[in-house]
Amino acid sequence: MKKEFTVIIEQDEQGYFIAEVPELRGCHTQAKSLDVLMERTKEAIQLCLEVYGNKSPKTHLVGVQKVAVRASTRRLPGNSLFP
Repeated sequence: MKKEFTVIIEQDEQGYFIAEVPELRGCHTQAKSLDVLMERTKEAIQLCLEVYGNKSPKTHLVGVQKVAVRASTRRLPGNSLFP
């Protein structure tokens, strides 16, 4: 029996593609090309299904929304995440 999953794909600053499967908590992978990413994503889903079995979380993606906020130039004390 085939089961379909939603996959969210992003690209990081180094050019890697990152895939996340929201329906399966912790199910994500990365690759330099989209073809390899899709292969790895299928493998990751199969591994997650082996771990979760029929107890996989019953969530579904509602949507993706962009939110605009004004960037702050103020730095918080001890915050080295955003130099």
